[in-house]
Amino acid sequence: MISRNRIARWRHLLPMAALTALAAGGCATTPAPQHSAAGTATAEASQSDLVVYGCTSAGVIAAISAREHGKSVTLICQRNYVGGLTTNGLGYSDTGNHGVIGGLSLEFYKRLKQHYDQASAWKHESDRAREQPRYVADGAQWLFEPSAAQAVFDGWLTAAGVTPLYDRPLDRSAGSVEKAGNRIVSIRTLDGARHRGAMFIDATYEGDLMAAAGISYTTGRESNATYGETLNGVQVAKTTSHQFKADVDPYRTPGRPESGLLAYVTNERPGPDGSADKKIQAYTYRLCMTDVASNRVPLAPPAGYDAADYQLLARYLAAGFNEVFRKFDRVPNGKTDVNNWGAFSFDAIGLNHDYPEASYAAREAILAKHVSYQKGLLWFLATDPQVPQSVRTEMNRWGLCKDEFVQNGNWPREIYVREGRRMVSDFVMAEPHLRAAKRTPDPIGMGSYAMDSHNVQRFVDDRGFARNEGNIEVSPGDAYPISYRAIVPKRAQAENLLVPVALSASHIAYGSIRMEPVFMILGQSAATAAALAIDAKVPVQDIDYAALRADLIARGQILEKPAREVERRLEN
Repeated sequence: MISRNRIARWRHLLPMAALTALAAGGCATTPAPQHSAAGTATAEASQSDLVVYGCTSAGVIAAISAREHGKSVTLICQRNYVGGLTTNGLGYSDTGNHGVIGGLSLEFYKRLKQHYDQASAWKHESDRAREQPRYVADGAQWLFEPSAAQAVFDGWLTAAGVTPLYDRPLDRSAGSVEKAGNRIVSIRTLDGARHRGAMFIDATYEGDLMAAAGISYTTGRESNATYGETLNGVQVAKTTSHQFKADVDPYRTPGRPESGLLAYVTNERPGPDGSADKKIQAYTYRLCMTDVASNRVPLAPPAGYDAADYQLLARYLAAGFNEVFRKFDRVPNGKTDVNNWGAFSFDAIGLNHDYPEASYAAREAILAKHVSYQKGLLWFLATDPQVPQSVRTEMNRWGLCKDEFVQNGNWPREIYVREGRRMVSDFVMAEPHLRAAKRTPDPIGMGSYAMDSHNVQRFVDDRGFARNEGNIEVSPGDAYPISYRAIVPKRAQAENLLVPVALSASHIAYGSIRMEPVFMILGQSAATAAALAIDAKVPVQDIDYAALRADLIARGQILEKPAREVERRLEN
């Protein structure tokens, strides 16, 4: 049975039939029929040149790019805001080499600088002249508050003439995506409305529209053999970062396996190194915290808090771990973007494996576990006597920010879906493409960040100690191009859909591509391709790449090196 509190949290997302189903313990994705295929009189239908589903940073930029090309746009949001992780705590930008970030993506960061150029933006740090240069390079501001990113996106959409449709999650039941042959005609949201377009973009992290449209996709990790890689699949031997640096007993009673395992340790053993599985790297909420007393919300335990859930961390602290605050990364106004650091931290390892394919109700339950895990972790570090006094003292200086996420209890509204579904198209970006061992055709943007996978599972090794598996952080060696073909489905499956976020890439290649600046780059390129396909009346697979390339370059996209010179490079 789903709790009343959980139903209340979903009330703004679901129609009454779905809420009734939740209350009865049913699935939110299969509400009782209350509409025809064309929608109802109360459900607002739409028709436009381009329908963008998903208000991630890629979705926002795609909508703005389409308007720049003179196309009408329907921007459909799963929730009641835009921006994805860029407006939900990921303010310490994973830029890699920001010299290869161009177009509207670079414009976003320049607009952030314009925001912080105003003295009024500095509410909790008095000296802008001293503070701002720490966050700026190449005429852009790369480190920022969630609320600042929200203000930039909201204002930009208004200026572009785009009014997002909020709280309109896709109806993922059969028939929600109407197709004529291999062409999408319309999509249906859970309120019953039909949204028609000439072209469609799936800009979600999860790839929900892609999946509902019958596009080939995968989840989890391929084997190294699949695409000729070295860093894919299970990676026990190569998981050296964010690994236990001391032997930590994983059993409730140390040395007694029969006593059972501590929380967040699995009794399942990983497969051989390099082998495939369906597991995915850990998620986290990127917390915006502050040590400014006047803006701090005191920490509080989650409902059902149990200190025993963090006993493995207690033992690790006792063994000498002392880097709890290593990734409390500073952003303006005395705030942070808190990321995972170490073997037991803010990544809830193993709790998310079912998320990509889960129903809305099941995803909500997974998210609730993540919230409880992270709130409990903060409370444990602040209060438990097993935690060193120095850590408790420091933790109690911190809290959530009163002026961030004010409608959501100051907690980020969206979790970091580092990896969901990934399309499998005729071309798959893989490690050899990132390392320049294989040619990448028809580039539409560039990436440069490390091939980065967070840990996937925590198990008991052959010696009887806790060990993490899955963390990989390996540079590709240089910036690399990303192919247009990686965002285009197979022709037989859809000729008018583009997928710039859940694109066609292997697990480890996606680990580098999946950065917010790159998603914005790909969002712009996808919308440009959609506009060209509309004008030429051709499938997205048949657009004139030379015309696409010329358009992108004219609008500031960087498709190959040498990139522009930069003032300096921020290392994140």
